[in-house]
Amino acid sequence: MKRVFITGAQGQLGLAIIELLKDKQEYELYLTDSRPDLEGIIKMLDITDEASVKSEILSFYPDIIINCAAMTAVDLCETEKERAYAINALGPKYIAKAANSIGAKLIHISTDYVYDGQAQTPYTEEAVPNPISVYGSTKLVGDKFVMDYCPKASIIHTSGVYGEGKNFVRTMLRLADEDRKIRVVSDQIVTPTSSMELARVIVYLMETDSHGKYHATCEGSTNWYEFALKIFKIAGKEPSVEAISTSEYPTPAKRPMYSVLDNKKLREVHGYTMKKWEDALEEYLRRI
Repeated sequence: MKRVFITGAQGQLGLAIIELLKDKQEYELYLTDSRPDLEGIIKMLDITDEASVKSEILSFYPDIIINCAAMTAVDLCETEKERAYAINALGPKYIAKAANSIGAKLIHISTDYVYDGQAQTPYTEEAVPNPISVYGSTKLVGDKFVMDYCPKASIIHTSGVYGEGKNFVRTMLRLADEDRKIRVVSDQIVTPTSSMELARVIVYLMETDSHGKYHATCEGSTNWYEFALKIFKIAGKEPSVEAISTSEYPTPAKRPMYSVLDNKKLREVHGYTMKKWEDALEEYLRRI
């Protein structure tokens, strides 16, 4: 039996990974999050506390560690820089050090926001990062710490993740039900990625000997406005939707205007292809 230690277990991705692994007899799960759950199954762990990270990991002695924990409130990161750095950079550092000390396989989740969005074609794993926000910058430092302290770790960059809990898809559905006029940015190009599709990649990779940097998003690309229209079409809703520009919807943090990732390594090394974003969205909407 393999022991799997998961941080950020109550987040969208953590919940999807648990869904895939919970009934498999070959895995024993150790679930942690920044807050405990009501059932007492998920243990509280502050990943910014190095002593606590080391103690929890050594007490379970996992074969595999999946770090889904992050401060993903992009705009809040701009005003709470120290907290963002602690969670997105120092936390991964402490986890990587503990993983390396016991020879555990580490899979660390990162973001498309490490890129500046100036590209014209999808970013491959060889692309040079150049973040334009505190969120992206702190995640990039976390990536570097992971590779410095656990050279055989896998870092997975993804984008536009949605799953259980608060996300773009559920927000659009809620606004449609409230019969409100909806304004959505149409000039930011992204690949929406379901947490379940991403979780499937992680479960696949954790059983391989491969390591290094991976991109993992659903196939294809769109903009947020077209994404919203697709959500409403599949859900059978017809709200009033207006396409707006990024300049019409100013935010504290800059967003990459083009953050499409190319899953080159997954495709060429493993022959692994993720679902098209439209198909993954249909699956997700059927599930909820």
